[in-house]
Amino acid sequence: MSRSATARRAPLWRDRTFGTYWIAQSLSAAGDSFAYLAVPLLVLQATGSVAQMGLLTAVAGAASVVAGIFGGVLVDRYDRRTLMIVADLTRLVLYALVPLAWLSGPQVWLLFVVLPICEAAGMVFQVAAVTAVRNLVDRDRITEANGRLQATYAAAAVLGPLLAGVVAARFGPPTAIAVNAASFALSAAGMWLIRLRPVQVDEAVARQRPLAEFLAGARFLWRQPVLRALTVLLSVFIFLTYGFVDVLIYHVTHDLGGSEGTVGTVLGLAALGTVAGALLVAPLRRRRGFGATWIGAHTLCGFAVAGVGIATTVPAVTALTAVYLCCLSIGGICSMSLRQEITPDHLLGRVTSAFWSTHYALGPAGAVVLTWAAGRYGASTVTLAAGVGCLLVAVGGLFTPIRRAGGEPAAGQPGLRPAPAGGTVGG
Repeated sequence: MSRSATARRAPLWRDRTFGTYWIAQSLSAAGDSFAYLAVPLLVLQATGSVAQMGLLTAVAGAASVVAGIFGGVLVDRYDRRTLMIVADLTRLVLYALVPLAWLSGPQVWLLFVVLPICEAAGMVFQVAAVTAVRNLVDRDRITEANGRLQATYAAAAVLGPLLAGVVAARFGPPTAIAVNAASFALSAAGMWLIRLRPVQVDEAVARQRPLAEFLAGARFLWRQPVLRALTVLLSVFIFLTYGFVDVLIYHVTHDLGGSEGTVGTVLGLAALGTVAGALLVAPLRRRRGFGATWIGAHTLCGFAVAGVGIATTVPAVTALTAVYLCCLSIGGICSMSLRQEITPDHLLGRVTSAFWSTHYALGPAGAVVLTWAAGRYGASTVTLAAGVGCLLVAVGGLFTPIRRAGGEPAAGQPGLRPAPAGGTVGG
């Protein structure tokens, strides 16, 4: 497309298809943020046990990892819009069961059934959402579209916990989960109104077995030096932080005497860090390069995690959590952008699911260990140990190709060579 034709195009926000998709994604993100707070509060309210919170997080995380193995295969084979609608409707029905069941009293067992299935559906939805952007806008507008979507997710992360905390404090956590269920109904309706551009399916790939397709994405990760190092280091990082929110909620309510509303305020205000990270990541990567940005972000994550359990006031916990979420956002957007830049189109779904399912594999075990230790030894001891571990992850990045990775991938740049059409790279 010529420069003059590009200039004549309407702004992206006036594109009806993208606008509808944008609204649907915003509603889905808002629903996720309600569950993010309401489910742990529901378990803590019913059992009083941070270990039970961690066990539920672990079971749900394991289901997400398993779904991730095949999520990319589904996304690269089948209609992405249909998959997203089915995922939304599945979560609508299952989350709606929780407040109905709670009318007769706490039913904690139901959460161990509902949440894993919802997390699995959510994983398929997330993989489809990342890849669907390429079927929604022209290639030269992908970055702009991603920026708008990430900004919306960040805003939802700010407002969602605040509203969820208010609703949970006034009407109880089951009502907050009912609001979460309703958001998925609206998201599914929005997805129904749009049409994505068709995906060109490689017939040779379609005849392969699902496991062989997943392994194609895993092989790409392993043979690409920077992505391989990211996958290994992030696996350790996820192990150390997957149960962080559960420990944070326990620390605020148990150690600092906060209420459900206090927890919602802490998470909502701290999520402003996510907004800051989304705004800072692009200029930081341009000026400092990928390696310095990613390593620096995870270094600050380590200091923030270590400080949360030691902090003795709610404002201090909020500020440190904001720093953590800011740096988590910077690191996450960096790694996601890198995958999108150097992965062939026909492999993107499988590489995304292979990356997520691999580096989240240790998360469930980490959540169990972190929350059990918090209940036994206290939040301060656990967060200090986890923070030191995060710092070691950042130091580890200095001894991998991540350190040499620059701001923009190019054929001659060390560790950032895109794969050939067959989906593999050397070295």
